[in-house]
Amino acid sequence: MEFIIDIQERDGLRTMCFESKCVQGAMRIAQPWDLVLEYTQVMMAALLLREAKSQRRILLIGLGTGSLTKFLYRHCPQAHLTVVEISPRVVAAAREHFELPDDPTRLNIVVGDGVDFVQLAGTPYDLILVDGFNEFAHPGDLNTQPFYQNCRLRLSDQGLLVVNLIGLSHNYKGGYAYIESAFEGRAVRFPKCKSGNTIAIAATGDEVKLTLAELKERAKAFEARTGLDLQPMLDKLEVEPACSAGTLTI
Repeated sequence: MEFIIDIQERDGLRTMCFESKCVQGAMRIAQPWDLVLEYTQVMMAALLLREAKSQRRILLIGLGTGSLTKFLYRHCPQAHLTVVEISPRVVAAAREHFELPDDPTRLNIVVGDGVDFVQLAGTPYDLILVDGFNEFAHPGDLNTQPFYQNCRLRLSDQGLLVVNLIGLSHNYKGGYAYIESAFEGRAVRFPKCKSGNTIAIAATGDEVKLTLAELKERAKAFEARTGLDLQPMLDKLEVEPACSAGTLTI
């Protein structure tokens, strides 16, 4: 039986929900390119960690309303995007209701299983973002050790993996432990969002080592270019173990 896709609109905000009634994505109708949900904003912290010119091939696992895809499409003009979404109905909904761009030269939509996709040999990606859940808000095989190992194999030698994790309680690693293992400890968790989402970032290649002052300078330039303010996220990060001695190291 196919799951229900529920599109709702209230006070200028359009949302998509599945069976669980959890919001799968949202769009302000007057500002369709903006990131509404906090966790999607935190995922964009990855764009502060490497130079833009090194992030030319981006893979997204899970489409939802296309919020991340649209933001990257608009603000990373140097990048080619590949999006893997298992449900053709979700793709159709994103096109019809959430202004997903139709541009095959820069945006490749693949209807398929993200787990299977990352197992395939192919040109490596500089940035992989994982934000895929079924109708019960469960990531399934997207949150397993083999999947994260395959993600690492599909990254370039200066690549970054960004994952949306749900349901991590204090001092409980859950699927984050798989990411740590797959990347030999080169991973970091950002402070939990109000929604309960926790964003993890892992890296290959050269060490990512940035002081909070450097990150804040990059965040200012990023906001001037995109309109997205990442300063609140950095303020929370400042008191986390990931930023011991005022430096973020991955």
